[in-house]
Amino acid sequence: MIVREERIEKLRSWALFDGMSASFSRSPLFRMPWDAGFLLRPIFIHGWFSVSCHLGLLLVLSWVWLCRRRKSGASSKERVENNRFSYSKLVLWTSLCLGLLNLFLCLFNYVWNQDGFWSHDRLSVQLDLSTRVVAWFAISAYLHFEFFHSREKKFPSFLRIWWVLFFLMSCSSLVVDFLYFKNHGIFQPHLWVLDFGSLFCGLFFACAGLVGKRTLEESPLLQEPLLSAASVNEAPNTSCTGDVSFFANAGFLSILTFSWMGPLLSVGHKKTLDLKDVPQLADTDSVRSIFPIFKNKLESYTGSGTGAGHSSSSSSKEGSGSGSGGVTTARLAKALVFSVWGQVLLTALYALVYTVASYVGPYLIDFFVQYLNGSREFAHEGYLLVLAFIVAKLLECLTQRHWFFRLQQAGIRVRASLVAMIYQKGLTLSSHSRQSRSSGEIINLMSVDADRVGLYSWYMHDLWMVVLQVTLALLILYSCLGLASLAALAATFVVMLGNVPLGKMQENYQEKMMESKDIRMKATSEILRNIRILKLQGWEMKFLSKIIEFRKTETNWLKKYVYAYAITTFVFWGSPTFVAVVTFGACMLMGIPLDSGKILSALATFRVLQEPIYNLPDTISMTIQTKVSLDRISSFLCLEDLQPDIVQRLPRGSSEIAIEVSNGSFSWDLSSEIPTLKDLNFQVLQGMRVAVCGTVGSGKSSLLSCILGEVPKISGTVKLCGTTAYVSQSPWIQSGKIQENILFGKEMDVEKYDKVLGACSLKKDLEILPFGDQTVIGERGINLSGGQKQRVQLARALYQDADIYLLDDPFSAVDAHTGSHLFKECLLGALASKTVVYVTHQVEFLPSADLILVMKDGEIAQGGKYNDVLNSGTEFMELVGAHKDALAALDSMDLSSNSSSGTIEGRSRDTESSTQGAHKVEQKDAQNGKPDEGSQKGQLVQEEEREKGRVGFWVYWRYITMAYKGALVPLILLAQILFQILQIGSNYWMAWAAPGSKDEEPQVNSAMLIYVYIALALGSAFCILIRSLFLVTAGYKTATLLFDKMHMCIFRAPMSFFDSTPSGRILNRASTDQNEVDTNIPFQTGTFAFSIIQLLGVIAVMSQVAWQVFIIFIPVIAASIWYQQYYIDAARELARLVGVCKAPIIQHFAESMSGSMTIRSFGHESRFVGTNFHLYDDYSQPKFHNAAAREWLCFRLDMLSSLTFAFSLVFLISMPKGVIDPGIAGLAVTYGLNLNMLQAWVVWNLCNLENNIISVERILQYTSIPSEPPLTIEADRLDSNWPSKGEVDLCDLQVRYAPHMPFVLRGLTCTFPGGMKTGIVGRTGSGKSTLIQTLFRIIDPTVGQIFIDGIDISTIGLHDLRSRLSIIPQDPTMFEGTVRGNLDPLEEYNDEQIWEALDCCQLGEEVRKKELKLSSTVTENGENWSVGQRQLVCLGRVILKKSKVLVLDEATASVDTATDSLIQKTLRQQFSESTVITIAHRITSVLDSDFVLLLDNGVIVEHDTPSRLLENKSSLFANLVSEYTMRSSSSFDRLNNQ
Repeated sequence: MIVREERIEKLRSWALFDGMSASFSRSPLFRMPWDAGFLLRPIFIHGWFSVSCHLGLLLVLSWVWLCRRRKSGASSKERVENNRFSYSKLVLWTSLCLGLLNLFLCLFNYVWNQDGFWSHDRLSVQLDLSTRVVAWFAISAYLHFEFFHSREKKFPSFLRIWWVLFFLMSCSSLVVDFLYFKNHGIFQPHLWVLDFGSLFCGLFFACAGLVGKRTLEESPLLQEPLLSAASVNEAPNTSCTGDVSFFANAGFLSILTFSWMGPLLSVGHKKTLDLKDVPQLADTDSVRSIFPIFKNKLESYTGSGTGAGHSSSSSSKEGSGSGSGGVTTARLAKALVFSVWGQVLLTALYALVYTVASYVGPYLIDFFVQYLNGSREFAHEGYLLVLAFIVAKLLECLTQRHWFFRLQQAGIRVRASLVAMIYQKGLTLSSHSRQSRSSGEIINLMSVDADRVGLYSWYMHDLWMVVLQVTLALLILYSCLGLASLAALAATFVVMLGNVPLGKMQENYQEKMMESKDIRMKATSEILRNIRILKLQGWEMKFLSKIIEFRKTETNWLKKYVYAYAITTFVFWGSPTFVAVVTFGACMLMGIPLDSGKILSALATFRVLQEPIYNLPDTISMTIQTKVSLDRISSFLCLEDLQPDIVQRLPRGSSEIAIEVSNGSFSWDLSSEIPTLKDLNFQVLQGMRVAVCGTVGSGKSSLLSCILGEVPKISGTVKLCGTTAYVSQSPWIQSGKIQENILFGKEMDVEKYDKVLGACSLKKDLEILPFGDQTVIGERGINLSGGQKQRVQLARALYQDADIYLLDDPFSAVDAHTGSHLFKECLLGALASKTVVYVTHQVEFLPSADLILVMKDGEIAQGGKYNDVLNSGTEFMELVGAHKDALAALDSMDLSSNSSSGTIEGRSRDTESSTQGAHKVEQKDAQNGKPDEGSQKGQLVQEEEREKGRVGFWVYWRYITMAYKGALVPLILLAQILFQILQIGSNYWMAWAAPGSKDEEPQVNSAMLIYVYIALALGSAFCILIRSLFLVTAGYKTATLLFDKMHMCIFRAPMSFFDSTPSGRILNRASTDQNEVDTNIPFQTGTFAFSIIQLLGVIAVMSQVAWQVFIIFIPVIAASIWYQQYYIDAARELARLVGVCKAPIIQHFAESMSGSMTIRSFGHESRFVGTNFHLYDDYSQPKFHNAAAREWLCFRLDMLSSLTFAFSLVFLISMPKGVIDPGIAGLAVTYGLNLNMLQAWVVWNLCNLENNIISVERILQYTSIPSEPPLTIEADRLDSNWPSKGEVDLCDLQVRYAPHMPFVLRGLTCTFPGGMKTGIVGRTGSGKSTLIQTLFRIIDPTVGQIFIDGIDISTIGLHDLRSRLSIIPQDPTMFEGTVRGNLDPLEEYNDEQIWEALDCCQLGEEVRKKELKLSSTVTENGENWSVGQRQLVCLGRVILKKSKVLVLDEATASVDTATDSLIQKTLRQQFSESTVITIAHRITSVLDSDFVLLLDNGVIVEHDTPSRLLENKSSLFANLVSEYTMRSSSSFDRLNNQ
C-alpha cells in the first residue's frame, strides 16, 4: 500500500512526465513518439484545451449577445410569444443541470485536494471545472433571456458547432481517462462522473442541434401554401384524433425509450385498432410540410418548375431529362437527400456510434480470456471489463434502435414526396405524354417504385459504414494477428469484388422484371376498367390468357433474379468463414502463434464483420433497384406537360368576348403532318349559346378541348374571359356520394342545390335510390345508368356557377323527355345568362343557338345562325335532311283510330294487366319493405374487408405447403440446422484446440487445426448453398401458384364483385401484395426460421459453459414473449391498416388521371392535390406508428438481452480460476455479444413476417371469391345452331344488384318474338340496361326466369350463352392495341371479313386513310378515336359475329342523325332474320321496330307494336313521340317566327 501511495504521489507531479510518456509508449496499443504522449494525459484534455475551448465560447457568446441587444427591440418578444421551439426546454434544463454538475464537482475537487499538494494537474482540473460552470450558466441565460424570444428557426450556428465539439471533447476525455487508469491504475471518481455526464449531455446537445427548430403555432393554412380553403374542407376528417401527435409532444426520456407509443399499444391490446385510433403525424412528417421542401429543392437543382402544378414548355425532352432544366436521376436523388438532410445526418451519427460500440466487444475478448487465464494487471480488472462490455452494449442498443426508427421516418417522408410529385405531374401531363404512359404504369410508379426508393433509407449509410467497419475490424485483427490481417483485408476485398458481376446481373434482371410488370399492370388495369364488356362478349378467359402470358415473361426474369439472389446469399453467408480460413491460414504460413484469446477475438470480429459483408449484397441490390426506380420516376417527371401558353385567360368581366380563337391550328400528335384542327377563327360573345355539330370524327370534341387548352397548339391564339366548367361526352364520376360529386368542393347552398337538382331532373332519381343523394356511387358511377351519370356531371357543372360552359353532347345518354327538360331548364333556363358552347347530334336543339359551328375534317365548314348556315352549304343540310327524314317517317305512320276495337281492347287489357302487375309488385315490395329494410338500405360499395385479430396459422400453413406440398420445407430447415451445427463446431474446435496462452502446449499442430476448420467451413458453405437454392425454388413456385389462383378467381368473379370493389383494391393486390410475395416473403419466412435456429445455437453454447445462465434466461425469455404478445395485437392491425389505406390512394389517383381534363377545366387541381395529401397522410399514420411500435418492442428486448449478457459476464468472472476452460468461456462471450442482436432479430423477423404475411392473407381472400356459374356445362351442351329462332321469354322477372339493394326490375313478363325487332324505351333509370344485363346473366334473377328458344338460360354455361348473343354496349369500349385486335380479339376472322364489317359500320374509309390500315394503333381506352367512332367499332364487332340475338344498348347515342340512319339501314340488312332488341333514347331509332316495350321504375307499362301504341293518344309511348315531334317542330317554328 505504501509503495502504491508513493507511486500515485509521484505520478501527480510533473517530474515524472518522462516516465509516464515512456509507459504510454510501451503500451501495445499506443507506440508513438515521446512528445505525443502529452496529448494522452488528463492534464491536456482537462487542462488548457478544455479551458481554452470554454473561454473561447464565452467570448463568442458575449459578442453575439451584445450584437443582438443592439439590433433587437421589445416588439420582437411580443411577436414570437406564442411560438414553440422543439427541444427548447430540454436543452435549457440540460444546460442548467450540466452547470450545476460542474459546480458540484468543482467544490468536490477543491475539498478533495484541500489538504494536499496543489500540482499543475490539480490546478488545471480546478480551472477547467470553474470555467465550465461559468460557460454553461452563461449558455442557459442566453437561451432563456435572448434566443427563445428571437425569430430564428434553428439553434444558432455557433451553439450547434460548440455542442458537436463538446461531444467529441467528452468522448476524448473518457478515452484518455480510461487509458490513464488502465496503464497507471489511477482512478479519480469525480473525473469519471464528469466524463460520463458530459458525454451523455453532449450527445443530446448534438442531436438537439440537428433536429431542433421553431414551430409557428398559427393557422394550419399558413403551412399549406399549395391548398386553398376549399381543399381543406374537401378532405374528409377520417382520422378523428384531433391535432394530437404523441411523437411531437413527447419528452426526451419518452423519445429515448419509445414510451410515447405506450397509449396506442395499450389501446391496440384491448381492442381492434381503427384509423381513428391512430395518432396523427407530427407536422414535420405530414406530406403538406414535406412536399414543398422537396419541390423547392428539385426546382433549384433543375433550374425550372418541374413540380406538379407547373407546366413545362413544349420543348421539354422526355426520357433522360438531360439539359439544364431536366429532372435527371442524380438531381432527383439529390433533392430527396437534401429534403431530409436532418434525418440523414442524425442517422449517420447514430450509425457511427453504433459501429464503434459494436467493435468494443470483439476488441475486449482477448483481454477477457487472458483475465480468465489469470493474467490480471490491477484490482477489479474483471469488473471494469464487464462494465466496458455493458456500456458498449447499451450504447449499441440505444443508437441502433433510434437509427432504425429515424431511417424509417426518413423513408416515409421520401415516399410521401415522390407520391405527391408523381400525382401532381399526372395532373399536368399533355395528351401525347398521357398516351405514352398508361395509368397502370403510373400506378406502378406510385405503388412499387416510390416504395422502393423509400425503403432505400435502410441502406443509405451502409456503403460508408462498410469501409468504417472493415477498417475497425482490420485494426482489431492487426492488434491480435499482426500482418495476417492483410490476408483478411485481401479476402474481404475479394468477397466485395465478387459483387460486381452479381450486381450487374441483378440490375439487369430487376430492370427487365419491372418492365414486364409494367406491361402486365397496364393490361390488368385496362381489363378491370372494361370487365363488363369482356363478360358480355364472353372474352374474359381470352384476356386472362393474355395476363398469364405477360406474367410468364415477368416470372422468367423473376426466376433469374431470385436465383441470382440465392447465389449472392450463398457467397456472403460463407464470406466470414472464407475470410477466417484465409486469415488463419496466413497465420500458419507466417508462423504467427495462435492462442484461444486471439482466435476468439478474431472470430468475434469476423462475426461483427459478417453484418456489413452480409448486408453488402442487399445494399448493392437495393441500390441497383432504387436506381432503376429513380430512373423510371425521373423519366416520368421529364414527360411533356400541357403547353402553358395555349390559352390566354383573362379576368372575369374584363372583355365582352368570352371565347376567341384566331388562326388556330391544333394537333393531338405534333409529329403528324395533318393537324387535328386547322384554320379556326371564331368569336363568342358573353352570354351567347353556341352549338357545334358535324358527322362522327369531324373534330367536335377536339374543338372543346382546344378551347380548354388540352390540344397542343401549332399556331394561333386562344383567349378565354372568365371561369370554365366542362361536361365530357363520356361521363366522369368520382367514387363517393352523389352529393359530393355535385358539390365538387363547393360549400353547400341548400336553395341553389335544390334548383340544380330540379334543372337536371335528378329529384325523382334520388327518391328511388336507397340513400338519396347520400348514396355512394361505385367506381366510374357503376351503379348509375348512363343518363343518370350524364345528369350528375351536368349538375356538377351547374353548381359551380362558372362563366363559360362547355358541354360535349350532354343529351345523347338521356331519353327524349329528359333531354327536352335538360335543354329547357339548363341551357335556356339556369344558363340563360352564361356563355354556353354545346356539342350535339340532336338537330332539334340547334335552332335555339345564337351561333352554329358545323365541323368537317377538323375545320369549321360553316358558321352562323340556323337559317344562314342552312342556306350556305351542303354539310349542314345533310344533317338537317336526315333529321327531317326521320320526322317524316313519324308523320307517315297512321295515327288514326282505324284499327279494330278488339285490338285496342287487347292492347288496353295488356296495358291494364301490366299496370295491375306493377301495382301488385309495388304492394309486395311494400309488404316486404320492413323486414328487408336493413338489407336493402345498404350501400353498394362497402369498406374494404380486412381480417381481424391474429393472422391465422392456416395462412402460414397454406403458404409454406403450397409449393410441392411443403416437401422442400424440411430440407431447407435441415440444411440450416446442419449449417449452424458446423458453424458452432468449427468455432468450438478453434477455441478448444488452440492453446490458452503462449506458454501452453497446443492440443494439435497448426496444420491439423486449420485443416479441420477448413473442412467444417466447406461443409457449412455447402449447406448454405442447398438452403438458398431450395428456398428460392419454393418461394418462386408459391408466388406463381398464388398469382394464378388469384387471377383465375378474379376473372371468374361475378360482375357484382367488380361493381362493389374499386379497381384500386384489386390492383393493390396484383401489384404491391404480389410484389411482396414475389421478392420479400420467401426470404422473410426463411430468415425467421434461420434466426430461431441461430438463437437456439447461441443459448446452447452459453449453457455449455454455465447452465446457471438459465436462471436469468427463463424469466427474460418469458418477459420477451409477453412483450411480443402485447405488441403484436396493435402492430398487426397497424400493418393491416397500411394495406387498407393504400388502395384509396391508388383509386383516387386512377380517377384523377381519367378525369384530369375535367379537373383542370374547373380549376380544381389544388383541391385534388389536397385530397391526395390527406389520403397519403392517412396511409403514413399507421405506417409511421407501426415502425415506432417495432422499435418500442426491440428496445425493451435489447435491454432484457443486455441484462442476460451482463449476468453471464459477472458469473464468468466470479468463478474461481480453473473451474471453466477460458477458451470455451471466451467462445460463450463471443456468441453472447450477438445475443441481443439475435433475440431482437428473431422478434423483428417474427413481426416483419406477421406484418408482411398479410399480403398473402389478402391474396388468399381473393382466391375465395364466390365464382360465377360454370362457363360451360358438359352435360347440357347446346346445339351448334342454337338459338335458331331467337325467341326470348321473360317470366315474372325480378332483379336486384345485391341482397342489401332494392329491386330494379319488378315482375317483368313478356315475349320478344324470334326474328323480330323490339325497341325498349323508358325514362333514364327505369331498368332498361338492367334487363339487358340479366339477359346476358351478368346479374342472375332473384325471382323468375328467361327462356331463349325454350331453354332456361340459367341452366346453360355462361360462355355458351354469351358467345351466342351479341351486344353493342352503352359505353363504347376499345382496348389498347390495333384496329384488327379490337374488332376480332379472338382472331376468328380474316382481313377480308374485317374490311367488310368496317365498310358496313361506316369506318372503312377512315381506317384506309391510316398508314398502317388494320394494324393502326389504338391507345389506352381508345382515346385517339372519338366516342362516336368507338361506337362504330363496337357495331363492327357484332356485324362480324352475326348472332341470332342482337342487343343494341344506346348503340347510336354518340353519332349524328345521318350516320344513325345509315347504321339502322345496315342493321336491317345484316340482321334481317335475327332478334334485335334495341334500347334507344332517339325515338326514330325504335319507330321501325316490330314491338315497343316501355319500362317505368322497373315495371312494364306498355308492350305492343308502335302503331297500336300511337293509336292511344294517352299512352306513355305516344306522349314520348309527341314530345319528341313537338320539341323538333317547336324549335323550327320558333326559328320561322324570328
